[in-house]
Amino acid sequence: MQTKSRFFEDLARMAGGAVSTAAGIKEEIESLIHQRIEGMLARMDVVPREEFEAVREMATKARTAQEALETRVAALEMLLTEKKPKPSSRRATAAD
Repeated sequence: MQTKSRFFEDLARMAGGAVSTAAGIKEEIESLIHQRIEGMLARMDVVPREEFEAVREMATKARTAQEALETRVAALEMLLTEKKPKPSSRRATAAD
């Protein structure tokens, strides 16, 4: 009976060691794959997601500001065309 119990203890210890070894191997493989992918992306000159999002936000703000300025310029142009003195009255005052 003692032999069977010891056999199962050894078997359980070996299985536990195998599981922890497999987990370590899994982590090591994931780390290597991650490093390879990062290296490949660096060689391809791919922009990280954070930088892309920051630039996209800046472009959105710039576009909004541009549209607001276009609206202001159009309104100012309308005001200028409405308030322009007529050419005939201008010449008459210049001749005086």
